[in-house]
Amino acid sequence: MSIVPVLEPISDDLQLVERLLRDSLQSEVALVAQVGEHVVAGGGKRLRPALVLLASALGSELPAARFQVAAAIELIHTATLLHDDVVDESPLRRGRTTANSAFGNAAAVLAGDFLYSRAFQMMVSAGNPGVMAIVSDATNTIAEGELLQLMNCGDPDLDEVACLDVIRRKTATLFEASARVGSVLASADANVQDALGAYGMHLGTAFQLVDDLLDYSGDPTEFGKSLGDDLAEGKTTLPLIWTIQSSTPDLAEMVRSAIREGGRERFAEVLNAVTACGAIDYVQSVARREARTAAEAIASLPSSRAKGILLELADFAVSRCF
Repeated sequence: MSIVPVLEPISDDLQLVERLLRDSLQSEVALVAQVGEHVVAGGGKRLRPALVLLASALGSELPAARFQVAAAIELIHTATLLHDDVVDESPLRRGRTTANSAFGNAAAVLAGDFLYSRAFQMMVSAGNPGVMAIVSDATNTIAEGELLQLMNCGDPDLDEVACLDVIRRKTATLFEASARVGSVLASADANVQDALGAYGMHLGTAFQLVDDLLDYSGDPTEFGKSLGDDLAEGKTTLPLIWTIQSSTPDLAEMVRSAIREGGRERFAEVLNAVTACGAIDYVQSVARREARTAAEAIASLPSSRAKGILLELADFAVSRCF
């Protein structure tokens, strides 16, 4: 399932955001533009800017700053990807060579820093202190999530609560911020802001759970990365947590050892265990619950085209590739 048909009604607006993204990469330092263009040209779903645009359409008047803020949030997301790929030593992102592979770790980290700072320049010029506060808090939470994930690498004792905490900090918080700032830009009341914030948090959690599942069940040509990347990096994601809890003692210990060791040597064995114990079905059920909770969060909002698309996005989050 492709996200393109879902976002088709706002495709013209997203094209404008895309142009702003390209314009934001302008710099007197040539390497900045080269690395930034390499990452932005890799595409992506542009979900976070879409959330800004859709949430801002739920107010009484479309705010002029919505495009600029949407582009700024996508720059923040892109910066996190640059830094993630360095930390994870990833060679591929969305089926393309990562910036750290193409330009080196130092250039990728520093270009990520540039994108962060450029994003905040754009938000300052948007002139909304409420937006700045939300996004500043979100970037701080994302950094905490990154560090938590790093601390948890190689730890087979991680439980579901701790796993979901990392997801919410590292990934879902920017979904939440995107939906919330759209409503702030539109001067929506506090109840609408909270509803959209909750929607974004649960939507982002559903997306990440499915991404974690695709590492054991996806098509690498569609997913844009090799299967088993998470295991190779020692990441204890929910499919592995469920497998450890639900398998025989011998299989559980094999999975635990594979997490501690990292690498791909035991991926085939781990994949068989994940499949045999029903982990795929379980994680799908958790992702569906999160998507359902996202939809329920905005159920009381008035019917509109924007709300309809937001509800479609909740369906898309868990139906892609299944």
